[in-house]
Amino acid sequence: MTIQGAPVITDSQKRRNKLRRLIAVAALAATVVGCGGGGSGDGDPNINYIEPGPALPVPGGTLPNIATSKKDFNDVHFAGSAVCADCHNNDQSLAIDDRPMVVNTDSGVKKDVSIGIAWETSTMANSARDPYWHAVVASEIALYPNLEDTINDKCTVCHAPMANTLAKKESGGVNYKLFGTGSVAEGNFQPGLLDLDDTSEMFNHAMDGVSCSLCHQIEDVGLGTAASMTGGYTIPTIPEANKDQRPAYGQYANPDVVYMQTVAEFKPVYSAHISTSETCATCHNLNIEPVDKNGELSDDFTHFAEQAMYTEWLESDYAVGKPLEASCQDCHMPKLDRDVFLATSNASNKRPNFAEHTFLAANTVMQQIMHDNKGPLGIDADLDFLPSIARNREFLKTSATVDVQANTLNNGILDFDVTVTNLTGHKLPSGYHSRRAYLHVVITDSNGTLVYENGRMAPDGSIAGVDEDVNPTVWEPHHEVITSATQVQVYQAITGNDDNERTHSLLNSAYFLKDNRLTPAGFDKNNVSADVAVMGLAVNDANFNLGTDTTKYLANLNGGVAPYDITVYFRYQPISKGHLDDLFSQSDTIPSVDHFRTMYEQVPFKDEVMAFGSATIQ
Repeated sequence: MTIQGAPVITDSQKRRNKLRRLIAVAALAATVVGCGGGGSGDGDPNINYIEPGPALPVPGGTLPNIATSKKDFNDVHFAGSAVCADCHNNDQSLAIDDRPMVVNTDSGVKKDVSIGIAWETSTMANSARDPYWHAVVASEIALYPNLEDTINDKCTVCHAPMANTLAKKESGGVNYKLFGTGSVAEGNFQPGLLDLDDTSEMFNHAMDGVSCSLCHQIEDVGLGTAASMTGGYTIPTIPEANKDQRPAYGQYANPDVVYMQTVAEFKPVYSAHISTSETCATCHNLNIEPVDKNGELSDDFTHFAEQAMYTEWLESDYAVGKPLEASCQDCHMPKLDRDVFLATSNASNKRPNFAEHTFLAANTVMQQIMHDNKGPLGIDADLDFLPSIARNREFLKTSATVDVQANTLNNGILDFDVTVTNLTGHKLPSGYHSRRAYLHVVITDSNGTLVYENGRMAPDGSIAGVDEDVNPTVWEPHHEVITSATQVQVYQAITGNDDNERTHSLLNSAYFLKDNRLTPAGFDKNNVSADVAVMGLAVNDANFNLGTDTTKYLANLNGGVAPYDITVYFRYQPISKGHLDDLFSQSDTIPSVDHFRTMYEQVPFKDEVMAFGSATIQ
């Protein structure tokens, strides 16, 4: 099995026909097994009862024991983040007025824009310490042991990119598997990256995550083409004798070359590509060749776009030359509206339009897990993730809008429409198929009494009425009209395999059974590439397209006293309960899965509110 970038779905008419047939069957299955039973058993003859999935193993309560790493290495290929931070972080012991990299905001609050401090609590900085990633990689290796080498390679190329690149550049190659193999007792134990410590060059490179000298060395080679994606970035090989010629690509045309070469042994070079979406696409468009349950290449599917944020962006109004043009960096690395020094020493001129290295993102749940488990994950004890979590919460609130239109109230049935609009430049949610967004509806009467609720989340992350949270082999369909509390509008991607079954395995995924993730503005579901096509019942929903979706609710108010207040929350959950139930079913046999389960079950929240809307009806 290999993971590749070629955007090919099938080469034969037979395969195309099978894909059409499977999609049709999947849509039918969604209307039959996914009608919204939610395991409620409420006696409604129009609602199928969902049989619960098997009980999960008893949790082991174990935690990992990952070492901390050194960040000040500087070998022939890469430098650790601490090398860069020496000049690009303010000294936090200084009074804020004495820190060079500080700007005055309109509110009068002084803002420290230290590059390393902004980056170090991002999910990119901690990509190799991500315990969910560890669990999923371990699960895939357990399912397909014949593909262990390939899985290690393709999963570290973006999560531990400096280690992956170092291994490939070193003569003869270096072992960079994530997990150890063999047994200490039997005398054949071979440690993996997670077993090593800071005496290992590979470990230090891996644990620095997606670091400064990785991104800023990506060459402008084939960017935007399939060859550059799925971790196909190009890092130059510079002879050790010319180490100070290693490029550090940046956004400014007149960098101070001599100083950086002297201090960090990198040569700053202006290049526009570092600010383009094509650079981000090297890891955020990811394609696989699907395998069957035996780990053999599928006979019928040659390509699956596991994530395609760049392609989604190309189809949107945010692409270059389109009405809302904005790159990935424009949103996730917002530019300052005032000039600032970029370094704490030898910085003679302030720079305009500096892109902050906050790497704004959505997975606050994972950041909280990292904050709460620094010791087990080997994260520096003094790192404070809470400011980054707060930034990302505010960022999420820019993702969408919710409009509630109350129509009629007849015989206790309230008719109202909910329109959600995606304000991002890609699908919402985008990326890995564990993610979902959903609508949570709350209606109260004039006394403040709750008379209706749809989409309530429990402390364990399950959503009342959602099929997959009862049995992870089924899924909630897309809804045009909601008439029951066992129907919930969930925006997500559900993957299927070549046996026409839902699968939670990435490598076993061949196509989407359902993909009703909100499309971005300008994205016409009737005229897009197959990799990012809308799938399932949303295909025929006339109110789902071009960045918006409208869902009609017919709510039985169960009495109450008018007027009624309707509030609808649009919420984001980075890892769905159904997906976790499938993963946690292996927690008694795979240590990394139990480690993640222990941490996840202790995190105090499981989702975030992106937007809300309200209305009142008499």
